[in-house]
Amino acid sequence: MSGILEGINVLDLSRILAGPYTAQMLSDLGANVTKIEAPWGDDTRGWGPPFATDFDGERVAAYFLSCNRGKTILRMNLKEEKEKLVELMSKADVVVENFKPGTLERIVGTLPKDTIICSISGYGATGPRRDEPGYDLALQARSGIMSITGESDGAPVKVGVAWIDIITGLYAGNAILAALLDRERTGTVRHIDVSLWDCAIASLANQAQNVLASGVDPKRMGSAHPNLVPYRAFEAKDGWFVVAVGSDAQWEHFCTLSELIELKQWKTNAERIEHRQVIEDEIQTWIQQLSRTELEELLQGIPCAPINTVSEALADVQSVDRGVLFEEDGVTTLASPLRFMEPQ
Repeated sequence: MSGILEGINVLDLSRILAGPYTAQMLSDLGANVTKIEAPWGDDTRGWGPPFATDFDGERVAAYFLSCNRGKTILRMNLKEEKEKLVELMSKADVVVENFKPGTLERIVGTLPKDTIICSISGYGATGPRRDEPGYDLALQARSGIMSITGESDGAPVKVGVAWIDIITGLYAGNAILAALLDRERTGTVRHIDVSLWDCAIASLANQAQNVLASGVDPKRMGSAHPNLVPYRAFEAKDGWFVVAVGSDAQWEHFCTLSELIELKQWKTNAERIEHRQVIEDEIQTWIQQLSRTELEELLQGIPCAPINTVSEALADVQSVDRGVLFEEDGVTTLASPLRFMEPQ
């Protein structure tokens, strides 16, 4: 944990995931975060099982714990306690909210001019979908990510976590940090408009750029990569294992280590994409004869890994060394991934 934002007061009026994740990150950086919940609590308190005990000793869904550590919780009926809300907002450096666009203004009237407001919504403050609800699954469907996730002969599949919510939380956190810096430098106070839709489209990255360049929509390819070969999961003797060759030099090294010397004839990535099926079939035949441990030992220097379960990943030696788990008052959550090293 870092105290970089010590002295910064954040009022978290958001619920579910994207907004709370943003505010949690600011707390990890040292900000004082107060989360306002409705009298009945954030919806995610009931998104279980599994359930666990929170920092106040209440029984909550594990989901809630994933994005609300490090916060002071207040229960309020915002419509009936408008004056208290306005006072809390006036004392905050940053307000994070994810009501439907325009709702916060209807509740409090004029927004404070000296407070950074970060508004997170499904589709943003403008546009024809402005008032539509924006849950992650619906956004995964509409944004196109589900059309390229899943096996080629199977149904579309969503990403296994609320991918768009998490990415939106990270984008929002970046915007808030930039706004705090801008306020420090120029005195300008920003109202930030972040939407799950914009973040989802931006995060299509190379897949969307491929469409812009080629005019062709990508297809589902399972774990394979549209621009690299070999770059996918293969079935080993005792489970699944990925090989991720990212350069021609790595490819040559892989062929040497695996003794698949005949595959060296396809020296460039473009050639390997053209002969994808032959190459992947040969690698699969080789990999299925070995265990995941044997493959890791053999393929030193090649990006590769077993496909772990979540519990295996949490127990990995690197996780233990890096301290990826955080414990406070007997409650264990994931830790902040942000690390700040002392100057040498």
